[in-house]
Amino acid sequence: MLLALLQANAAPLDVAANLETIRRAARDAADAGADVLLTPELFPLGYDPLRIGDEFDAALLPGLRAGLADLARSCGIGLVYSLPVHDGGTGLNISATLLDAEGAELLSYAKVHLFGPDERKAFTGATRPPGVVQFKGLAVSLVICYDVEFPETVRAAAVRGADVVLVPTALAHGFDEVPQVILRARALENHVAIGYANHCGTESGVAFGGGSVIAGPDGALLATAGPGPELLYARLDPGVIRAIRVEVPYLAERRPELYRDWDRG
Repeated sequence: MLLALLQANAAPLDVAANLETIRRAARDAADAGADVLLTPELFPLGYDPLRIGDEFDAALLPGLRAGLADLARSCGIGLVYSLPVHDGGTGLNISATLLDAEGAELLSYAKVHLFGPDERKAFTGATRPPGVVQFKGLAVSLVICYDVEFPETVRAAAVRGADVVLVPTALAHGFDEVPQVILRARALENHVAIGYANHCGTESGVAFGGGSVIAGPDGALLATAGPGPELLYARLDPGVIRAIRVEVPYLAERRPELYRDWDRG
């Protein structure tokens, strides 16, 4: 599978401009032979939780999702996008969705770990574990931003069979240790490839760090972005991923029957 990853600057609540940024990237990625394009957290709306909570009309979400499906279909490429989604009550989760090149929804995930007071005011944290779906010969899972900083989240994807974890994110400037250290550790300890797509530039006064990465299942960096807009590519080979698991079988040699007692303190 050839993974394309978009790092870009979104315009808060300028949906048309943000969709055009995704469309241009999707066309370029499809022309390069990519199977799927990964985009940053909440990119179609721009990352501004309070404005989204106060100003965005959630009744527009079905139309926006349909537009993204049309975009994937017209460009002929799979797409991972992130939008708010109704939480089953009166609130909203932050979600990520994987579409195939026909625009069909293959997988969705709602963010479990919210970061900071703005996200907690605008959204609710979900409770369901990440799912896994077969896509282009690989088992693919989704988590979102802060989720990847918790070992339990990526491990939950890995023990469900994931080969690849795709992560829309909105990481502010000054937290380089997340993509450069934490994310690589998550990839290595679970023997999964991870794509981590960040915003860049400034949105609503928040400076984003860029620095998006694609890490291999041995923790090595397959592609790294600088601080500005960029389209990254990396080819992910299921044979390589599974061979690494045989060499050092972290997942196979876990002892979860012990860990349950350890968690009690």
